[in-house]
Parts: sequence; C-alpha cells; structure tokens
Amino acid sequence: MTQFDVEQSHGMHVVHDGPREAPPLLLIHGSGASGGTWNPMIPALAAHRRVVRVDLPGCGQSPPAASYDVPDQADRVAALLDDLGIRDADVAGHSSGGYVATALAERRPGLVGTLTLISTGPDLDALLRQPPLVRALLSPPLGPLLWARRSDALIRRGVAATAAGPVDVPDDLVTGVRAITYRAMRTVLRRNTAYLAERSVPERLAALRVPLLVIFGAADPRWDPSSAHRYGAVPDARIEMLPGVGHLPVLEAPGATAELLLDFTAAAR
Repeated sequence: MTQFDVEQSHGMHVVHDGPREAPPLLLIHGSGASGGTWNPMIPALAAHRRVVRVDLPGCGQSPPAASYDVPDQADRVAALLDDLGIRDADVAGHSSGGYVATALAERRPGLVGTLTLISTGPDLDALLRQPPLVRALLSPPLGPLLWARRSDALIRRGVAATAAGPVDVPDDLVTGVRAITYRAMRTVLRRNTAYLAERSVPERLAALRVPLLVIFGAADPRWDPSSAHRYGAVPDARIEMLPGVGHLPVLEAPGATAELLLDFTAAAR
C-alpha cells in the first residue's frame, strides 16, 4: 500500500492510497463515521486501485457544512472528482454513504462507472429498531448528554453495537467519530431520512443503468437483511449476503468485502 497524498478539498479531508495510474475507486463512509471506516480494507484495495477516501463534511477531519442534504453532499464529492480529473470511477458507499454515492450517480452519471452499496438500507420500511446503546446516544434527552461525554471506550461500544459479534474498531475511526457533533449527526440523519422518503434507492437506481453490487450482512441489526433483495428491482444488480456479519462488513469481514468489490469492478470493466 502506498499512501501518496492527504489534502483538504471542497470542505473535505481526502486521503489517497495506491498507485496513481491504477483505476480510481472512491470510498464514501456512512453517518457518524469517517474515512477510517475503510482502514481494514485499504491494503487489499490499494494493491490494485487508486483509492480515494473522503471525510464527509462535519465528520472526521472535515469541518461542518451549511447543508447536509444528500444531493449537496454528492455535489461536493463531484467537485472533488472534477478537480482530480477523475471520471468513470468505481464508487462504493457504506451505510448512508450509499445514499451520497447514489445521488452522485443521479446527478453526475459520467463520474460513476460502477456502484457498490454496502449495508445501505433500500427504503425506510427496512429500518429496524436500533440497538439500545445507539438509541441512547442519538435520542434526546439522554443523547446530547452522553454525546458530550463519550470516552474512546464508549465510542467503540457504539460502533460495535451494530456488528453481529466482536469487532476491532480502528483508532482512526474512533478519532473521526469523536469529532462529529451531536447536532451535525442528528441533522445528517434527518437529511438521509428525507432522501429515502422522497424515493427508495432501488427506484432511483433502476433508471440509471449503472452496474450495481449490493453487499449486506445477513445478521444486520440496523436494516432488515432480507430487504437487500429489494435491489433486485435494479436490472442486473448483483446481491451478495455475508453470513454471520452485521452492519459493518468493512470491519467484520474486510477480506471478503474487498474481494467482492475488486472482482465486481474488474468484471464490470
């Protein structure tokens, strides 16, 4: 793995890994996370791809933004790709990062060659009752108090609460999560909900004809795992279920997830 650049661009902290001449792969993290989410997968991915990771505004090392609307997030990512001269990129999003990736494909289809959605809920009906610790952290009146007093241990517990079993949480991810304010987190969640309420992800993608890979943990506690098959409404979509994996395939099964991603993008190209 070769890390060749770290920069701030369009209000986002950006990290580049892998050879510059390799085909580009853009990774977009989910709500309440950062680019550190992808750390366990980077060695395998960067051996073959030019990997670009962002911290979305208000997350990780990126400053807050005036708007967290999903289309606005996608426009910032598009501006970054324009600056880098990248077109026809393979784009992967974890969890709600998949909404930003989908909006990017909707708004700038020429920038997206393939799309991979990992643990991305297809619609609001698929959302499950969240784990108790996650509810406590995100809901008033207890949420703001807990959020302001989060220790590294509590952050790790909060992230791991959506896994199916024990999981190592990277230090970079803990640091990135710590930087997110309660207000920003709540706003991001509301804007994600608004994006789904407007139209489901499979409905949005069905008309785009972008090659699609969907990866879902078969034991996801956040989204009904069976809802992954709703992406079957997208022509030629490939759906992969990971047994014994929860909401965090990028941490719980990084090797298998990276292999699926690399195989899919290579075949699509």
